[in-house]
Amino acid sequence: MTHRFQAFRAAVTALLFLAASAGARAEEAKPAEIVAFGDSLSAGFGVGPGESFPEQLQAALTAKNYAVTVANAGVSGDTTTGGLQRLEWSVPPSATLVILELGANDALRGITPQITEANLDEMLQKLKARGTRTLFAGMLAPPNMGEDYAAAFNPIYPRLAQRYGVAFYPFFLDGVAGERGLNQADGMHPTKAGVALIVQRLLPLVEEELKAAGVVPHQG
Repeated sequence: MTHRFQAFRAAVTALLFLAASAGARAEEAKPAEIVAFGDSLSAGFGVGPGESFPEQLQAALTAKNYAVTVANAGVSGDTTTGGLQRLEWSVPPSATLVILELGANDALRGITPQITEANLDEMLQKLKARGTRTLFAGMLAPPNMGEDYAAAFNPIYPRLAQRYGVAFYPFFLDGVAGERGLNQADGMHPTKAGVALIVQRLLPLVEEELKAAGVVPHQG
């Protein structure tokens, strides 16, 4: 009887070990989640299927053997006020990394920079409280808003990045803004090639954040 019990216990232990191993493998196989949270620049205004920022970023990471999904949480026309209102339900707690890109529409509409800063501050605070890694993308006021507005608006981003200690990309449209060949007819939204350049320049920072979160390219 004792022998049978010992055999039974050994069999149960083996099954539990196999189940745990299978669960661990399933957990390892689960793709990391990146959320591109922003406005039309993230949403992909005016570009075709597969050409938006989240889609091109996912393609670039997949090509480098990362197991990731990049969710498009961009809403065209969104301001930082709108972003703050939808942050909780747009970014799941399971997100590995959030790319926070908002503020362009605030500047275009001449919204008081103090309001923009307060909204971004609260979003960063909420993400930090969750323990969600954040890549903060900066924005610059358009020249037609004048020097005084730019002097109040532009420093918002580096100031908040330093305050919260998040990864920081100073200007989301770096290398693209003002380049006719990289922008659509409106002069504000990148073409497919413009988005590709943004992805190329942001990719090293995205990889650094994934590595810090324990996400590395798979072999083979």
